[in-house]
Amino acid sequence: MEEKHRLIIEGNAFYEIDLECLKKKEEEKKEYPEERKTKRTGKRARE
Repeated sequence: MEEKHRLIIEGNAFYEIDLECLKKKEEEKKEYPEERKTKRTGKRARE
């Protein structure tokens, strides 16, 4: 059975990570590395 979520506990905070979403984002990062970089900075890519 494949794990779909992971629970991370740090002090008083806890996070539930959606592993399917994380996997999808990693795939997008591999396919379009420059596009992902511009999304983080908030600037548009040059054409």
